[in-house]
Amino acid sequence: MKAQLVVIGGGPAGMAAALKAYENGVKDILILERDNTLGGILNQCIHNGFGLHTFKEELTGPEYALRYVHMLKDTDIKYMLNTMVIDVTGRGDKDNELKDIKDACVVTAMNGEMGLLKIEAEAVVLAMGCREKTRGALNIPGFRPSGVFTAGCAQRYSNIEGLMCGKKVVIVGSGDIGLIMARRMVLEGAKVICVAEIMPYSGGLRRNIMQCLDDYDIPLYFRHTVTKIEGKDRLTGVVICEVGDDFAPIPGTKKHYDCDTLLLSCGLIPENELSVAAGMELDPKTGGPFVNKDFETPKRGIFACGNVLHVHDLVDNVSKESVLAGEGAAKLILEGVKDWGEVQELKLPAKSQNTIPKDFDKTRQVICIRCPRGCLVTADKKEDGTLDITGNSCPMGFEFATNEMTAPKRTVTSFVSIKGKKNPVPVKTKGEIPKSSVFECMKTIKAVELDREVKVGDVIIENVAGTGIDVVATGETDGI
Repeated sequence: MKAQLVVIGGGPAGMAAALKAYENGVKDILILERDNTLGGILNQCIHNGFGLHTFKEELTGPEYALRYVHMLKDTDIKYMLNTMVIDVTGRGDKDNELKDIKDACVVTAMNGEMGLLKIEAEAVVLAMGCREKTRGALNIPGFRPSGVFTAGCAQRYSNIEGLMCGKKVVIVGSGDIGLIMARRMVLEGAKVICVAEIMPYSGGLRRNIMQCLDDYDIPLYFRHTVTKIEGKDRLTGVVICEVGDDFAPIPGTKKHYDCDTLLLSCGLIPENELSVAAGMELDPKTGGPFVNKDFETPKRGIFACGNVLHVHDLVDNVSKESVLAGEGAAKLILEGVKDWGEVQELKLPAKSQNTIPKDFDKTRQVICIRCPRGCLVTADKKEDGTLDITGNSCPMGFEFATNEMTAPKRTVTSFVSIKGKKNPVPVKTKGEIPKSSVFECMKTIKAVELDREVKVGDVIIENVAGTGIDVVATGETDGI
């Protein structure tokens, strides 16, 4: 097989790069995706908070992915699902003194229908995303009972398979996926006992601390970690200890918690086995390969973008970066080989904003959840009874703080069952509802079983819980 451009990974990074290369004149493009649908990790991220930069509106993960899928299907870009790439080679090294490299990149892949595939391409874009650190990386002692999951694994079970992992949950690590799953588990009827974070600050956005933990009175213990897993067949409990500056457990600080589920949310690392196998040196700061200004790796013809390059906080930034990689690949294909240039210094996400101040005053301060900035907004009552709002960086923060101090509201995301279908369909409230109505809204959603096909935007429940707000589909019955 041959293609001008092969993109490895059909998530937001891969689709954005492919679409930009197509727009720039590369028409023979093939996307290889190992899952059975396009969209990547976004398919299981049914919560909102995506798309504010890319699409100028707040979307759920499936809605964001579907925007790209629909754009993709309006082109001649081809894609192969259920296809695993096992090897990739470039057209040469950046230090080769070659003015014109005619050898093709070669991608080796396989699937159940076609067997082993050798695909020659003028350029390849690596967009394989990232993966979670597992229990093995954390060295937690104990047996290997059922009930121990990475947060992303639990998210897939809940949001795609419609399965509950357990009823009494402890979470170790405060990454964004863990925080979001704390809320999801509560909304699905579980008890989340606590979140233990070994660092003195959170690994997730502070807006997620507010809307996922504070909203549901879930304690977050800094400088704590799990030191023992109890249970042989099924998890029965964990031991949590406070740690010192050397991250060693402090004697006398052990606390035992009965639980049947432990979620691990201890960080993400780029999925770079293919990069290493191709002979690329990885940047120790990012965990991904080195790239130049066009996002080309030192292996000529191979580009990298998205979370395989470095882990991003926002999918909007993944899309923005991947557009540049798509442009770079198109330039090489259509204009030929240029000097490789210098290594690009990548801007990594800042983590300084993630800790909520110790003097945070819940009676007059809020963390805005309207966007990832997570502004600390202060609302003081004036003599005439109106609020003096300060600290917001945009009008959305002013609106949020005003509502939070008078009548707090939240958007609810969940999923509904489809009769005769294995997987549920994600849904959300088409607008915010009173915070006090969240659990009544969830109860109504859980009682629904549809017997019809559903498209994005279809109304599933009218006037849910008497709020005047409808529940609409954010996915489709035939999948992304």
